[in-house]
Amino acid sequence: MSATPAGTEELGHLEMVGTIVYQLTRSMTPEQIKQSGYDTYFVDHTAGVFPQFASGTPWTAATIGVTGDVIADLSEDMSAEQKARKTYDNILRLCDDPDVTDVIRFLREREIVHYQRFGEALRLATEKMDQKNVYMTNPAFDRS
Repeated sequence: MSATPAGTEELGHLEMVGTIVYQLTRSMTPEQIKQSGYDTYFVDHTAGVFPQFASGTPWTAATIGVTGDVIADLSEDMSAEQKARKTYDNILRLCDDPDVTDVIRFLREREIVHYQRFGEALRLATEKMDQKNVYMTNPAFDRS
């Protein structure tokens, strides 16, 4: 799986989750906003979609781990897919709205597929590196 299709699909996931949040919050009354704990978000963003973690920390590209080393980066990609799957698992534990859970289940399945594809890419990269007797190093920088 190349980075472009995976990255494009991940942005699609962000759009889908953002759309769910918008649809669930756009008609909230002031009382519902306060009772739900949504008031601090609402003050800054109303019902607009602002990507942030459940903790309230805004999403930033600084959370993307890129080293330029294919082994490290694919391992990081696999880890990110598992973290996303775990997040979807937790959402499913807390939600009983089928309009939400159906989408979250779909997104969870895609994270599993991404994990598998990145795992295949890691296996292939490792095999190629091992064939050149430079196992787990970046041959572009480690010339000996």
